Amino acid sequence: MSRLIKFGMMAALAAIALVPLAPRHARAAEMTPAQQKRQMFRRGAQLWPIYCNTCHNARPGGEFSPTEWNMIIMHMRTQANLPPQDANAILEYLKASR
Repeated sequence: MSRLIKFGMMAALAAIALVPLAPRHARAAEMTPAQQKRQMFRRGAQLWPIYCNTCHNARPGGEFSPTEWNMIIMHMRTQANLPPQDANAILEYLKASR
């Protein structure tokens, strides 16, 4: 086989291997704001017990007002070294759980 054919086959295989990644990014960009909020809520629901139960009992979302949750998350983000995207997802979950 010539080098050109081998290179073409390798490039095609690499493109096929990357195809599953493309729809995920395309879907994220095409989501409506409501869909993005739901996705953040779900992620927050998954992260909330993981981060919060590490040090203390996780509080239910209805225990504090949204304004109070803003302050609490700001404090806990520094205490637990939460990445911003995880803190935002947990905050979305707690505020919506009210």
